[in-house]
Amino acid sequence: MDKPEARTSTGVMESLRSLPVNVWVVTATSFLTDVSSEMIFNLVPLFLANVLNAGTAVIGLIDGLAETTASLMKMYAGGLSDKLGERKWLTVLGYGISTISKPFLYIANAWGWVLGVRVADRFGKGVRTAPRDALVADSIDEKQRGLAFGLHRAGDTAGAFLGVMIAAFIVWLTERGSADLTRNTFQILVLVSIVPAVLAVLVLALGAKETGVRKKSQVPVLSLKGMDTRFKLFMLVLVLFTLGNSSDAFIILLGQNRGLNVFQILLMLMTFNLIYSVLAGPLGALSDKVGRRRLIIGGWIAYGLVYLGFALSKTGWQIWTFFGLYGIYYAAAEGSAKAFIADLVPADRRGTAYGLYNAAIGLTAFPASAIAGLLWQGAFGWHGLGPSAPFYFGAVLALMAGLLFWRLVPATQKTA
Repeated sequence: MDKPEARTSTGVMESLRSLPVNVWVVTATSFLTDVSSEMIFNLVPLFLANVLNAGTAVIGLIDGLAETTASLMKMYAGGLSDKLGERKWLTVLGYGISTISKPFLYIANAWGWVLGVRVADRFGKGVRTAPRDALVADSIDEKQRGLAFGLHRAGDTAGAFLGVMIAAFIVWLTERGSADLTRNTFQILVLVSIVPAVLAVLVLALGAKETGVRKKSQVPVLSLKGMDTRFKLFMLVLVLFTLGNSSDAFIILLGQNRGLNVFQILLMLMTFNLIYSVLAGPLGALSDKVGRRRLIIGGWIAYGLVYLGFALSKTGWQIWTFFGLYGIYYAAAEGSAKAFIADLVPADRRGTAYGLYNAAIGLTAFPASAIAGLLWQGAFGWHGLGPSAPFYFGAVLALMAGLLFWRLVPATQKTA
């Protein structure tokens, strides 16, 4: 008689083998893109602070404005993919725009250059994200949505792990434990990052196929008409959660503030991405069995506790530890939220739904990061808390959002 472990392992492998080509192609594209992006964008806050002497308010402004740009495009691109009945080429275009923008960081000598590149990169992300998520959702049976999105997040994060590892190796060779990032090291990373970015676009353009979902939406692009009530309520609590979900740039700056050097910060990022990558697939598949709602609420609670940990941390190793635990939130909530949306809306509205979901995050990310930067500098009467202030703020809002999600968003649709 087969052992339960063996049967479980066989079942997982069979489930993975049954996933359509589009899921694997999109996962490979995200893997390569994150190899490229995580090599450089994790270090942009340090580049701004250490090389260009920008303050935290400017860093928050750049990240917030970049995410707002992405959100505006996500709204339009998601609805456009519904109206066209096509997903692939909008996704390819988005990845292409981001790839073209990255080399300009090589010549950046003022924070305005960084702002321009970040906005262009996020513009590309805005073009691709909703059509890409809809492409995955259209390609998979509803019983495997959690697995598909979990696999995608795992591939995405595995690419981030490899990208950070390459960056750590280059920093180790060029800086040998320096506390601050240098321009020369950052420029080398930018050049190396171009290769996987180009490969990502080629893999998607040559490997992905349209899903055949040709029904074109006749509903205006940003209309909530016909959407499940749970989707609308989910958007409401998501905005509250995201208002406290400032850019991870502040975690990186906090790590440096608490004594971590550049190489150690990259090792910290590798720890986070390893935990995220290992858990994303299993937790995504778990959401198929126990429900997305439970995983999302659990992830938000984990986020609140981790942010409270950041606020109370006094040493670099404590920041490192909590940043590793931070991966649990991402693994539990990110893929589950996207699968949850696919459960709630009809197929011909998915592009619009993902556009609205990503827009809610992106538009709220601007004030979230701006507020965090100001709180760090002692604004709003929080001057006594210093760098801990934005993390106390994020912890409170995350726990409030989790409670409201539990109370307001039902597990099943109520009938009239």
